[in-house]
Amino acid sequence: MAAAKTNSKMDFYAIMPAYNEGKNIRAVLERAKKIVGGKRIIVVDDGSKDATAAEAAKQGVTVLRHIINLGKGAALRTGSQYAHDKGADVIVYMDSDGQHDPEDLPGIIEALKGNDIVFTYRDRRSQHMPIVKKVGNWFIDAAMKLLFHINVIDTQCGYKAMTRQAYEKLNLMSNDYSIESEIVAKTGKYRLRFTQLPIRTFYSDRYKGTTVFDGINIVLKMLWWRMAR
Repeated sequence: MAAAKTNSKMDFYAIMPAYNEGKNIRAVLERAKKIVGGKRIIVVDDGSKDATAAEAAKQGVTVLRHIINLGKGAALRTGSQYAHDKGADVIVYMDSDGQHDPEDLPGIIEALKGNDIVFTYRDRRSQHMPIVKKVGNWFIDAAMKLLFHINVIDTQCGYKAMTRQAYEKLNLMSNDYSIESEIVAKTGKYRLRFTQLPIRTFYSDRYKGTTVFDGINIVLKMLWWRMAR
């Protein structure tokens, strides 16, 4: 119903990777459906040990499942390829833990006009963002700018949108959290057109997301991508 708030000429799908979000996924999807419409939401259950898939299915969205936990990147790739095969003009990535506000989606889709990718960024002055996230994300962003000469404000923010052509060009390979950095690095490498928008974020679990180990792994992969260019 409210999907009409976005550009109706664009056939888009919202991909939500999910791991053990059984307690939260219903509320998240109920909010998202008011903006997106259930048929355009793809939940990729990445080997959850709880009722994530069952709860998502009750909401009438498309549910894809990994038998085992493969990682956020693998879940995004699975959902993206499904959307691509369905003929999507635009692919949107959203987190499934309620961190991202679906009401920001129409503006993100609108910003794709004349661009290949829309990145979003969080307010790091917010007291709700865990300090570990603030420091780790700042370090990764600085390394990205140094290595790939692309100035993306918040490289680790998972809320973004890209055109079908951009998705095909990126040829994503990462299975873990480093997929966010891979998208940014390849955007710079292929000189894709992009813009950036501020978003609101809601942190319900300070321990979810990238860890210090994940951050170190991401930077090491960035160094490898740089040398392999």
